[in-house]
Amino acid sequence: MSTKPKGLLERLEAGETVICAEGYLFEFERRGYLKAGAYVPEVVVEHPELVKAMYREFVHAGSDVVLAFTYYGHREKLRVVGREADLEAMNRTALKLAREVADETGTLMAGNICNTTCYDPDKPDTHDECRQIFKEQIEWAVEEGADFIVGETLGMYGEAMLALECIKQYGKGLPAVVTLVVHRDPDTLTDGRSVVDAVKALEEAGAAVVGFNCCRGPFTTLPLVEKVKGKVKVPIAALPVLYRTDEQYPTMQSLLNHKGSRAFPVDLDAFLCSRTMIAEFGQRCKELGLQYVGLCCGNASHFTRTLAESLGRTPPASKYSPDMSQHFAYGTDKKLYSLNTEKIVKLL
Repeated sequence: MSTKPKGLLERLEAGETVICAEGYLFEFERRGYLKAGAYVPEVVVEHPELVKAMYREFVHAGSDVVLAFTYYGHREKLRVVGREADLEAMNRTALKLAREVADETGTLMAGNICNTTCYDPDKPDTHDECRQIFKEQIEWAVEEGADFIVGETLGMYGEAMLALECIKQYGKGLPAVVTLVVHRDPDTLTDGRSVVDAVKALEEAGAAVVGFNCCRGPFTTLPLVEKVKGKVKVPIAALPVLYRTDEQYPTMQSLLNHKGSRAFPVDLDAFLCSRTMIAEFGQRCKELGLQYVGLCCGNASHFTRTLAESLGRTPPASKYSPDMSQHFAYGTDKKLYSLNTEKIVKLL
């Protein structure tokens, strides 16, 4: 009989680092199973076998968490694409598959709620709508056996706090990981609350982990982490997108393509980080003592493997990590032909 894996809080209290692979939305869009624009996870009900396979792929690459693919699977997004009837089936299917893979692999399963796209700080009626969205997704996650709940990509303090309140109210005691998305202004959230104050308030309200995900790449996410480090006692999360953002273009939405137009979403490929950059990000996370790390939009399994290895892990996918010693020209193995390693190599 298999031993139940340690829970999120148990791991964090033991000083462990938890890796959580995100990025299902962009990866399924690249593979041709999800439409950019609406970004609704229709693949969950149309090709559930592919979702289960990607769950396994990310665990194989080093993720400690199977994050149920319910991001943008809420009633507001489904209303826009006319699939409200699929709401419960989409959520429960994503959660059931995640639970199955977590049980197979001895990993944790997390439920997922996110930005609703309908929250307006000046319109209380939208707050009620958001509460209903959060409530039903949290309750489904609890019923399907989630180990904790992630509230992610929350750009407004009010919506982030509402998400946390709902996790506390409807989550049956499950821990809450709440990650903010910070747009071009590195100091202030969309509704005017300072980033530092928001993180501190979320901690005070009971979040087990607070931090940042999405929009910003590694190079513009890390300064946010450094800004709040020491301001809170709970673990800090960092889950950037996989794009080379910088001070001038701090978010993936601000990047410009070769013609000077917005690169988001279809021209972002030209801005992908290298694996070496992700390794550097992982090493910096380790130096900062971050305990909850991962990768968001643009992620793929080889990037998750790189992150895991940079943190000292050897996931199953490391069996196939690059080894250039047997490359026909660049290799050093004595079985290789010297013509290639000594002469041809100089022509490459």
